Amino acid sequence: MELNICHLYPELLNMYGDIGNILILKSRAAARGIDVKVINYSVGDTFDSENTDIVMFGGGQDFEMSVVEQDIKDRIIGDMRMYIETGGVLLAICGGYQMLGKYYVTPEGEKLEGLGILNHYTEGGDTRLIGNIATDIDGYTAIGFENHAGRTYIGDMQPLGKVIKGFGNNGEDGGEGLRYKNTYCTYLHGPFLSKNPKIADEMISAALKRKYGDISSLTPLDDEFESSARRVMQKRMEV
Repeated sequence: MELNICHLYPELLNMYGDIGNILILKSRAAARGIDVKVINYSVGDTFDSENTDIVMFGGGQDFEMSVVEQDIKDRIIGDMRMYIETGGVLLAICGGYQMLGKYYVTPEGEKLEGLGILNHYTEGGDTRLIGNIATDIDGYTAIGFENHAGRTYIGDMQPLGKVIKGFGNNGEDGGEGLRYKNTYCTYLHGPFLSKNPKIADEMISAALKRKYGDISSLTPLDDEFESSARRVMQKRMEV
């Protein structure tokens, strides 16, 4: 078995070292004998949605984000929408999460149109929501670090998790991130998957199932090192 991971605009969208999420996916797949090919997608490249199994969509500075958004709108927005709607696995972090939505309103009141692939929207705040965060994702305590000025509102869509400690989407409604089919959106950095290997395995399983049909459960890995690190963070956060 093999998986193709597409890293969207790695030279523009790697503000918080989120390439670590790809390294975790690759490592955990390889430990189970699954071959992984990482494809770096940049401005002007062809997005092969039919032969892509996992997409990584990170965040960046405002200028870089504007370049990315225009390239997507000009050339591949239809392919991205089809990929998501047909159950393609996608992890969107921070700016990538915001961009998938309908729009972003700056603190000055300027409305910037997003990709509109998903139905959420974001409003810029005067202060940043910063700090360690713990989130309940279907009974699993996911941990990470958030740093965002945007307040995201997802309406009746499904949050990725429920905030245990921290701010989450907007610091108001108790939700963190967004889950739509096999698209995972979150504000958790860290990188997200290095701190939460269970979610990494969920993504690998979903990608394999989409590509190969029903598969047996993934072979368990020795996660004592990761579990020990998680226990330290949970103790530090008192969760």
